[in-house]
Amino acid sequence: MTDLSAFPVAKRWPAQHPDRLQLYSFPTPNGVKVSIALEESGLPYEAHTVNILKNESWTPDFLSLNPNGKIPAIIDPDGPGGKPVALFESGAILLYIAEKTGTLLPADPVRRLETIQWVFFQMGGIGPMFGQLGFFYKFAGKDIADKRPLERYRDESKRLIGVLETRLTGRQWIMDDEFTIADISMLGWVRALKLFYDAGELLGLDNFPNVMGWLDRGLARPAVARGLTVPARG
Repeated sequence: MTDLSAFPVAKRWPAQHPDRLQLYSFPTPNGVKVSIALEESGLPYEAHTVNILKNESWTPDFLSLNPNGKIPAIIDPDGPGGKPVALFESGAILLYIAEKTGTLLPADPVRRLETIQWVFFQMGGIGPMFGQLGFFYKFAGKDIADKRPLERYRDESKRLIGVLETRLTGRQWIMDDEFTIADISMLGWVRALKLFYDAGELLGLDNFPNVMGWLDRGLARPAVARGLTVPARG
């Protein structure tokens, strides 16, 4: 039996299957990146709901795993050399899952680097900008009288979608015919723009047919559909 007692987070969220990868997350655009990757790769895992609506990611137990207080995070009892490894930051976890399973990342070194650069594009641009757009358009920020912040994030979000639109011209996925962690990193965020933030009209999403087609194809994948619901909201 694998022993996870060295990790305080495992005491707060006990493992029923400690020999499996442990996922600590919530179904946000960042959180579902990892659950989708796990479903696509077929790697056995156990999911634990860290309810960010109840500030559970700021508890000492979770902070022992991720001092930044953000989901998702993982513990893999079978890490490098067979030793447990803990990771936070969704992009790092995506890369770890892909490398561990030999899936979702091209074998060719140049295409591998190209895939990783698109993951970084999501981490540095799409995630922060789309998240701010959601705050100023749908959540508390919408009540701010000065609309310059909303306009700034609207315009930058449209620009980033335009980058994706160009990339997806003549392509099924970000990396041509190969579904990778680059697609996984962005699907939840673009889905949120359309279905959660209700920003389709604001951003003119119908003017980006390549992106909308890519989103539809991604959401039609059974593993993506499963991953979008993991973990349960609690």
